[in-house]
Amino acid sequence: MLRLNFSIELNYEIAPPGCDFIFSIHAAQTPHQIVVSESLGISQSLPPILYTDPVAHTRYLRLKAFAGPLTVRYAATVDLDHHTAQPAQLGEVAVADLPGAVLPYIYPSRYCQSDRLQRLAVKEFGQLWQGYSRVQAIRDWVLNRVTFLSNSSTGNTSAVDTLVEEVGVCRDFAHLMIALCRAVNIPARFVTGIDYGSDPALGPTDFHAYVEVYLGDRWYIFDPSGVAIPMGFVRFGTGRDAADSAFSTMFGGVRGTAPVIQIEAIPNAQGVLMVPRHVPYALSTDGQVERN
Repeated sequence: MLRLNFSIELNYEIAPPGCDFIFSIHAAQTPHQIVVSESLGISQSLPPILYTDPVAHTRYLRLKAFAGPLTVRYAATVDLDHHTAQPAQLGEVAVADLPGAVLPYIYPSRYCQSDRLQRLAVKEFGQLWQGYSRVQAIRDWVLNRVTFLSNSSTGNTSAVDTLVEEVGVCRDFAHLMIALCRAVNIPARFVTGIDYGSDPALGPTDFHAYVEVYLGDRWYIFDPSGVAIPMGFVRFGTGRDAADSAFSTMFGGVRGTAPVIQIEAIPNAQGVLMVPRHVPYALSTDGQVERN
């Protein structure tokens, strides 16, 4: 079992009369991601309101902040006990057989216009074996087609934009992979969190976006950006795309600075230090999704 300890600090300057926030910075509690301990600090005297989505496990923090400075600090220790599977044993599921909870992730969405990429996706991937290897081929295609470049996109950049521009950050890689998967009827969703093991050349630790694809009977992790180690991903929120899964959504006048994030691997409950590494098998931190 892998144990990670991390902290997040967010700083804002809020204009009068104040600002409402929705944060998604709490580690999700899932069958294979266990929150051992956590703490939340808010510089203003505000009552935090927490809500957990019963299906996606996303934990939302709502605040109604006053004008002036605001600092939000969250820290947690998380155990990752990944479900693992052999890629060759993971097949795709026919749309008619998908669980109801998976259906939202087969449709086009704001940033993942799978309907516009269907012809391309069928041409590139339509003849491949329908399983994990096809998803891996889509992931590799995106990684080889798009160059990671910091500050190369905006909040309006979509999968189609990334396909044309051929540059982006992790969120853009994720959107393009998701759109291509959905275009060949593979459910895929957008995931936010942080990671241990990202390339130091990319700068300080930051939030990370990656992809989960539904294969067999659960959601499996893929990282189309290739800048981090999937075993070291701590999941926060999931959604159809970035519109559903921002780490901070603000409703009012506010200026913010770059988040300050620290993460380290520490000895687990058995006193063993495990460090995330690349592995040849499929990884999931979600539980089995029951068909209905």
